[in-house]
Amino acid sequence: MSSAKVLVTGASIAGPAVAHWLRRRGAAVTVVERAPGLRPGGQAVDARGVTREVIRRMGLDAAVRAARTETAGAHIVDADGTVLETFRAEDDGGDGYISEIEILRGDLSQVLHDDTRDGVEYVFGDRIAELTQDADGVDVTFAGGDRRRFDLVVGADGLHSALRAMVFGPHERFVRHLGHVMAFYSVPNEFGLDRWLLEHQDAGRSAMLRPIRDATRAMAMFSFVSPGFDVDHRDIEGQKRLLREQVAGLGWLTPQLLAHLDDTPDFYLDQVAQVVLDRWSSGRVVLLGDAAFSSSPLSGQGTGLALVGAYLLAGELAAAGWDPAAGFAGYETRMRPFVEANQEIGRLHAHSRSGAEAEHDADAGHDTEWLNELVDRALNGVELPDYAGVPDSGAAVKG
Repeated sequence: MSSAKVLVTGASIAGPAVAHWLRRRGAAVTVVERAPGLRPGGQAVDARGVTREVIRRMGLDAAVRAARTETAGAHIVDADGTVLETFRAEDDGGDGYISEIEILRGDLSQVLHDDTRDGVEYVFGDRIAELTQDADGVDVTFAGGDRRRFDLVVGADGLHSALRAMVFGPHERFVRHLGHVMAFYSVPNEFGLDRWLLEHQDAGRSAMLRPIRDATRAMAMFSFVSPGFDVDHRDIEGQKRLLREQVAGLGWLTPQLLAHLDDTPDFYLDQVAQVVLDRWSSGRVVLLGDAAFSSSPLSGQGTGLALVGAYLLAGELAAAGWDPAAGFAGYETRMRPFVEANQEIGRLHAHSRSGAEAEHDADAGHDTEWLNELVDRALNGVELPDYAGVPDSGAAVKG
């Protein structure tokens, strides 16, 4: 086919990012999102290593940098607030504990939506109800009643991907719980917080307070060890009960942060989990971002994987003349080693935060050289072809 009609599910980060590249490569793109609009706030996400080059190629470097949290660094503190350790944003060339390019998930989503909305069809408040595919296309019935046919469908609808469950099978087959739970929500900045993140850790639990661009607000974050996880991701009240139970007695600012739990507009809690599939595509349906290869928030690279994956998926499809078998195969071949390195980082970080005894760490047999090489592969271990000869309409028009 000379071009393609592509449906993308999910309008957080991976969805609008792949819409940007698909449109530039000549496809007609529709993005469907079950939420009624873009979701604000969320955790801070990072652009490290090769991801910064993808943002530059998108023409969005200035827009992304303008929306940064501008966090100067992080202080690890004890229960009394005494600083134990300090990390700065400029450490490790801007790729350290605090990334030089750090942005709230909702703010990055807004940048990507503003960039694509004039050339991409967005449908909010709807979702795929049924999907059937044949050799030539995919017939989609939406919950709102519309029926349409597309050449390709991209699932970019997150860890709990409905499309993945529909096409590949139940969540339990692919979602690997890493033994932790994370929660975050915005609170009034009544703590005198400036540009420094504060974190208190104790026996596998942590409380964190981080600055955001709106200086009158701050982001509260908690994590705790949880070998199992059986709270429905839609049961907000059940999640809040779980959080209160698990961080009771943690000390530091925990009581003050919990006091805002019932009046915050953007509470979110979920398991720290990875998604592992043998294949990211089935026929004319392909997965991207957390739906395909969540590396967990503990990898620090979920956004990087989404943005790099979006660039490679669209490029490989266009280079293959929109043939799904060839395009999806190229995408998987280029992307999988990068994903595996980042998932390994996520697993190591989960283990280190679990409060495990030191001898368990020694048993792992991971020397410094091995770890440094793994980190380099996780940050930069993927080639970004120029895709010379592939159509490119240039940077998308800003809305």
